[in-house]
Amino acid sequence: MLPTNNTPSPEPPSPSTQITTSSLPPFQKSVLLLLLQIPPGRFTTYAILATHLSTSPRAVGNALRRNPFAPQVPCHRVVATGGLLGGFKGKVGGRDGADHPRLAEKRALLLSEGVKTWGREGRVTGRAYDEFV
Repeated sequence: MLPTNNTPSPEPPSPSTQITTSSLPPFQKSVLLLLLQIPPGRFTTYAILATHLSTSPRAVGNALRRNPFAPQVPCHRVVATGGLLGGFKGKVGGRDGADHPRLAEKRALLLSEGVKTWGREGRVTGRAYDEFV
């Protein structure tokens, strides 16, 4: 029998540590760090994030589609201004892409956190989170 090591395994680094120590571009780091402020059961929009960062919603979306830390860094909590799911993992939703399997995954993650959706497109309901610091 091999001797056992009673030393506990080190805790994995927190998502914020993973982001800040990564080789990601500074803008992408700033977008991903904001996502950590969105509580489970809440959502925000690409436009709200863009306003906070003084950039465009498209720039935010481009940063999110390359999120290497999902779902721990919750890009699934970001939706389009009208409540449509938008995109997820590089795939865009909307009327034509509403049934894409990746958007079904995004919808399932949101539902598991308590976000309500309606309609075939899975529009989210409620007030978007905008209390970023």
